[in-house]
Amino acid sequence: MKQKLVIGTRGSKLALWQADHVAACLRRHYPSVAIELKNMVTTGDKILDVPLAKIGGKGLFTKELEVAMLSGEIDLAVHSLKDMPAELPDGLILAAVTERVDPGDALISPQYKTLDKLPAGARVGTSSLRRRAQLLHARPDLTIVDLRGNLDTRLKKLTTENLDAIMLATAGLKRLGWDKHITQILPQAICLPAVGQGALAIEARANDAETLSMLAFLNHEPTYRATLAERSFLAEVEGGCQIPIGVYAQIDTEDGQLKMTAVIMSPDGQKAVRDSIQGDPAQAVALGHTLAGRMLDHGGREILAKLFTQED
Repeated sequence: MKQKLVIGTRGSKLALWQADHVAACLRRHYPSVAIELKNMVTTGDKILDVPLAKIGGKGLFTKELEVAMLSGEIDLAVHSLKDMPAELPDGLILAAVTERVDPGDALISPQYKTLDKLPAGARVGTSSLRRRAQLLHARPDLTIVDLRGNLDTRLKKLTTENLDAIMLATAGLKRLGWDKHITQILPQAICLPAVGQGALAIEARANDAETLSMLAFLNHEPTYRATLAERSFLAEVEGGCQIPIGVYAQIDTEDGQLKMTAVIMSPDGQKAVRDSIQGDPAQAVALGHTLAGRMLDHGGREILAKLFTQED
C-alpha cells in the first residue's frame, strides 16, 4: 500500500470541497497514509468570457489534471462527473464514482421563484446549452443569457447582470451549503440533467494497480452502473457541452432494473427527441448504446447534423 497519495483538484470552492471530501474519506480509511492536495488551474478556469460550446466543452476542466496524472505529478484527480468527456485519454480510467446526490437542475429566482411564474421575456442565466434548450422548449418566450464562472460568481451575477433567474446544478449548491438560494428544482419532465450530474468521479492511471486498489472502496456500484449507461449514451451520440442532450439513469430499488430517460434537442428548443429504456444493470453499456441508436434513428441524427452544419 502506498504511504502517500497526491490528489489533483481545480481551485474553485466546489472543486476544493469535492477534493477535501474524498481526501477525508481516504484519511478515515487509511489513517497511516499521507493524503495531499495539489491545486491546479485548468483552461476552463482561465477563459471565462466565452461560452463553453465555442472553446471546446468538457475537457477544458480536466486536461491539465490529466497531464499531471500521466506525468506522475499527482496520483488521482477528483472531478464532477458531468465535467468529464465520454472518452478518457489513453492511460487513464475512472477508478471510482461516488454515490450520487440530487441530480436536478435548480432555478434561483428570488423575485419570481418558479419557472412558470417568470414573466414573458425574463432574462435567465446559464452556461449550459442543455439547460438553454430545455428551458426554451418549455418557455420559448424567455431570454437566455450566457453565464460563466464559479458558483459564487454566478450567484453574484444574478444581481450584477440584472437577471431574473439563473440555473445551477442542485448538487453543487447542496455540497457548499448554499441550497437556501434554490427556489425551484425543475422536474425532469422539463429538464433532464447532464450525464453524471450529482456524482463525483475519481480518475487515476490505468496501470497504477496500487492506487486503484486503494480507491475501490469509494465506488458506489448503483451510481457507477447508472452513470456508465449515461456515459455510454453520450459516447454514442458524440455529445459534450456543445450538444444539447439530457439523460438520467437509476437502478429501481424495487425491481432492480436500470431505467434511463434521455432527450436530444435543437439549441433553440424547438425540436426534441425523447425516449426511455430499461434493463439489466449488468448491461449498462449496451442499454446506453441501444437508447442512443434508437433516438438517433428517430430524429436525433437530423437534429445533430443540422447543429454540426451550423457550427461549420
